[in-house]
Amino acid sequence: MNRATTVVLTALAPISWGSTYFVASELLPPDRPLFTGVMRALPAGLLLTALARKLPTGVWWWKAAVLGGLNIGAFFPLLFLSAYRLPGGVAAVLGSLGPLFVVGLAALLLGERARLRTVLAAVVAAFGVGMVVLTAQAQLDPVGVVAGVVSSASMGAGIVMTKRWGRPEGVGPLAMTGWQLTAGGLVIIPVAALVEGAPPALDGKAFLGYGYMMLINTGIAYWLWIRGIGQLTATSVTLLGPLSPLTAAVIGWAALGQSLSPVQVLGMTIAFGATVAGQLAAGAPKPKVEPFSSTEGTNRNVSMDLTGGPVRR
Repeated sequence: MNRATTVVLTALAPISWGSTYFVASELLPPDRPLFTGVMRALPAGLLLTALARKLPTGVWWWKAAVLGGLNIGAFFPLLFLSAYRLPGGVAAVLGSLGPLFVVGLAALLLGERARLRTVLAAVVAAFGVGMVVLTAQAQLDPVGVVAGVVSSASMGAGIVMTKRWGRPEGVGPLAMTGWQLTAGGLVIIPVAALVEGAPPALDGKAFLGYGYMMLINTGIAYWLWIRGIGQLTATSVTLLGPLSPLTAAVIGWAALGQSLSPVQVLGMTIAFGATVAGQLAAGAPKPKVEPFSSTEGTNRNVSMDLTGGPVRR
């Protein structure tokens, strides 16, 4: 599968996440974001783990817990706290800063060079998102700002560490996604119980909404996302993030009758253009260095020559 196809399939994840606000506002019980986080993550994680028929072994028990905590368990509550304490536009802009965290962490931990074009694409995309979602009445709350920034950093760290640790031999993206969603959902349960209390009563609309969130918005979307992390650079994956608030704006216009001003349309064009430019700037991941082997060496002692290319494990 070529890189362009992989990028498009991975982009379906943030596009799906852009539907979260519509589904939550139209189908789900109000003021229960943490319960919604549990319903999104835990059933999907258990289902994917059952389908993959693989459980973590050895160090992958704690690695899966760390990745699930970063990508789901910490990210969801902090994101919701930011959304409650800030106007939606400010929270969306803080979320669009995630690519900048990933660019820095990828350079530090993965050796991905922080190209100026990539940084500029991330900044321009965030600026375009700001044009779409910010209003003149937007106000800043310190707690909300910190929560928004830390949530972006948590997701960024999760992307980079998922790329750095890779997957155990014989384990595919389906199992990795299941492990992370399960771990993340278990982390959110005590927080949801403490903050929101007992689960709410659910009607038919809620079951429909949670079913969509679990299967499409989370299970399939995160599988595509984690699969993309394994095949693309970390920077390339995170630069697809701005597609989420752009999709939310389009759904709000098409399904909820929300108007789009010329400035918002221009911002969408800028953000989408920067996202495409970022994919071109990020480039393909470096090929793995394969160990040298030769049939001529089968009858000779193997020498430890460490003067050549990098040795990776």
